[in-house]
This record gives sequence, structure tokens and C-alpha cells, in this order.
Amino acid sequence: MKVTGVSGSPRKNGNTQIITEHALKAIAGEGIETELISLAGMDIRPCDGCMSCHGERERCHIKDDLMPVYEKLKASDGIILASPVYYGSATSLIKSMMDRVGFIGGGERRIFAGKVGGPLVVARRAGQNFTHAQLTFWFHILGFYMPGSTYWNVAFGREKGEVTGDEEGMATAWNFGKNMAFLVKKLGK
Repeated sequence: MKVTGVSGSPRKNGNTQIITEHALKAIAGEGIETELISLAGMDIRPCDGCMSCHGERERCHIKDDLMPVYEKLKASDGIILASPVYYGSATSLIKSMMDRVGFIGGGERRIFAGKVGGPLVVARRAGQNFTHAQLTFWFHILGFYMPGSTYWNVAFGREKGEVTGDEEGMATAWNFGKNMAFLVKKLGK
């Protein structure tokens, strides 16, 4: 069993990565293999709507860093998508990944149906609820099972490391990780 967390922040080692690693640590504590993928520094371009991924071809024609990420997500039993809030929504980096991964693995393929997944969101002040919903909709449309936590999976922090001062946010991410591990184990039997 494996859970992959994707940090959709363009900042390496920032608050989004910190909270994702925190949730993954809770999952690893339950004996499940984990991996963090940071999209920071990756070249992941937006979908151009060509629809070449539909039909028999389970690939995207755009030559960038997406397909290795797609393959890792496809091989995972659980997926966490994490994003900071940029102007009230998820980053364009994670949104591009979501759109293309969704088109390649969604539709009639239903590659992700029955997997476990959920969002984590970090913001300085506001926008978490919309971003949380934006990420959640992706999981819903692709047929994921989504565990809850003790609150919405959101936390506060702007400067690198500030998120660790949000005790409730960090506890929520930890509990989300524990619930995710529970569900992955239950579905894996």
C-alpha cells in the first residue's frame, strides 16, 4: 500500500510541503509507504484541450514533467493534493496537473475510482474554503473515497514554517492522515 502526497506550491520546503509531510508522517506511522512529490521547479503546462488522451492512448502529447507524476499517482492507493491559496484558488501549477491527470485517467478509464484521496490547503489569511472545494471536486469527479478529519483540511501560514504555529491546522492534517491510512487499509483488504 502506498500514499503519495503532491505539494502544488512553487516554493520548495514551504508551508504546503510542511503540512503535506506532516500528514504523510501520520500515514507512514500506520505502516503504509509514502512519497512526497513537490511540483516546485517542475515544468507542468496547462491542458490544451486537444483530447489526444481520450480513446486508447493513455498519454498526453505535451512534452513536460507530467507523465512521471501521473504514473506515480496511478500506482498509488491514496493521493493527497496540497496547495497554497493564490488569489483565492489553487496554484496554476497544481491546477494544470489536476486537469491533465484527470483527463488522462478519468472518463471511461476511471483509473482513480476506488482510490483514497483528499486535499490540504494553506493560506496566509483567506481563500482556504474555495481552494479546499476546488481540490475536493477533483477527487469527487474521479471517484475517490474521501476521509474526513476533525475540521476542514486547512491551515494558516505565510512565511516558510509559519504553518507549524497553527496547532489546529497541523492537528487536522495529522488526523486526516490517520483517517486516510485507516481507509486505505480497509479498502486494501
